[in-house]
Amino acid sequence: CGIYNSSMHNCTIGNHVYINHVTNYIANYDIEDHVIIENLELCAMEGESCFGNGFQVEVLDETGGRKIMIYDYLSAHLAYIMAFYKHRSCAIEKLEKMIMEYSEGIKSLRGVIGRNSKLQNCRQIRNVRFGPCTQANGVNRLENGSVNGNQHAPVILGTGITAQNFIFSSGSEISDGTIIANCFIGQGCILSKQYSAENSLFFANCQGFHGEACAVFAGPYTVTHHKST
Repeated sequence: CGIYNSSMHNCTIGNHVYINHVTNYIANYDIEDHVIIENLELCAMEGESCFGNGFQVEVLDETGGRKIMIYDYLSAHLAYIMAFYKHRSCAIEKLEKMIMEYSEGIKSLRGVIGRNSKLQNCRQIRNVRFGPCTQANGVNRLENGSVNGNQHAPVILGTGITAQNFIFSSGSEISDGTIIANCFIGQGCILSKQYSAENSLFFANCQGFHGEACAVFAGPYTVTHHKST
């Protein structure tokens, strides 16, 4: 345990934490117990963030019109209602108001790296909240998102991935150069092998390899492999 070859700014650090070789700095983060951070370029909070919550995803229609607000507990049922029942404007407004209230409730100037997490060989991390037991190795860039793992279903982030405006749910695995922008990734999903996704929703146990998704609403157990879905 200890801090070696690293610059820390405005951080709280828990017990039994090991931090080594941070090229730039770690700023405005609460680092919980038993965390390992090694060979990291940058990890910082830059202003207030809702960590991807409340972000509007333009699903189903690339030109807009069916935007869905994502948040930590989004379900396929709720997303379906919000996408296909836009004509029920009062109901949609109330749902969006509840999501915004939740998002405002977790807005913070400080990020969190949850207990028993490992961040190794990563490059740039900005405005990201990590849940317990997160495993990140070789990540290229993460910006404005939530990684909602837990001890029973950790989130695994692998080599070369890039993600912006995202929410990763428990048990998900993102690896091998996957590129993600403006997406919700549900529980137990696997995206790998240079998969690319933008303005899309993936719910429980979806898998994507060697392809791309744009404005896709992927219900539970949707599998796509090299353009074959």
